[in-house]
Amino acid sequence: MKFIQNPNLLETKLRDYHFEKIVDQEKQPPFTLQQYEKDEVILLEGVKLEALLFLVEGKVKITSSVETGKSLLLRFVQPLSIIGDIELIRNVPVQSQVQAVNECLVIGLHVHYIKQHEMNNPKFLHTLLEHVSYKLQTCTIASRVNLLASAENKFASYLLSTASPEQTNDFGIELRTSSVKEIADLLGMTYRHLNRVIHSLAQKKIIERNKHSIRILNWHDLEKIANGIRFK
Repeated sequence: MKFIQNPNLLETKLRDYHFEKIVDQEKQPPFTLQQYEKDEVILLEGVKLEALLFLVEGKVKITSSVETGKSLLLRFVQPLSIIGDIELIRNVPVQSQVQAVNECLVIGLHVHYIKQHEMNNPKFLHTLLEHVSYKLQTCTIASRVNLLASAENKFASYLLSTASPEQTNDFGIELRTSSVKEIADLLGMTYRHLNRVIHSLAQKKIIERNKHSIRILNWHDLEKIANGIRFK
């Protein structure tokens, strides 16, 4: 992570995402602008929350650890998303690991400042309520998926949650096979089981797998297999 000292970029992001509707900008909140590289951990599960984070560029994935030492995928989030709202409200350590999927830009606002100046601000509290209720909804969906969906459902949903057919050279079109082990862990299945799913989808000409990548061939059939499930 590195702090970006660029007042013009910060001001642009604050304006683009209408921060005047979230915080009292007349008090000149001490915002910071932070950049994270692809795969960099933004928040570690169990640490103390130092600042509320607003994702304004990029995509992150949220995972939760389980007793086996593996992680379960909860959701992907994109701008504008708030990271740390539950921890702020409940005054608890970070509940899930937050990791950058690609290069991300985040605006931070220190918890100490928020507790002094924003916790009685109706606009700020309304924004928190919207985001917390969304997380409740997505976590409920993720729990249902992890418990009830088939391995094929989950893998199809994972692919559809990470990209769209309009993308031509990004992750969802071509999946590097070096990450299949991680995906198996995230989806709560064994590496061997996921490989069987990939082989089955390849036989159906829905995806194509070679030594180094997986390419999506048929978005329509992948949609049908996912059955409306999304991790976002």
